[in-house]
Amino acid sequence: MTCSHLNTIKRVTPSASGCEECLKIGSWWVHLRLCRECGHVGCCDESPNRHARAHFNTTRHPIIEGYDPPEGWGWCYVDEQEVDVGAPTPHPGPIPRFF
Repeated sequence: MTCSHLNTIKRVTPSASGCEECLKIGSWWVHLRLCRECGHVGCCDESPNRHARAHFNTTRHPIIEGYDPPEGWGWCYVDEQEVDVGAPTPHPGPIPRFF
């Protein structure tokens, strides 16, 4: 099966250096995910708040990039499969951590 959403992948500017919503509420995350349609940075499904998936549920932007750089992989929420997003999006670093 081929992902039917590859045309939504764009070069984006990340919205934050960590999970945008977690930074605002002072929460922590496990891994970061970058929306490759608009640049929203959210936390993964293993994180307590699952902000990347919440962003997808709200916007229907289907493709994310693993953003604990450089991961170099992508995922389509709609087709539930890994996708090639090209070169990893650079991170301005350092990644904030809350423990």
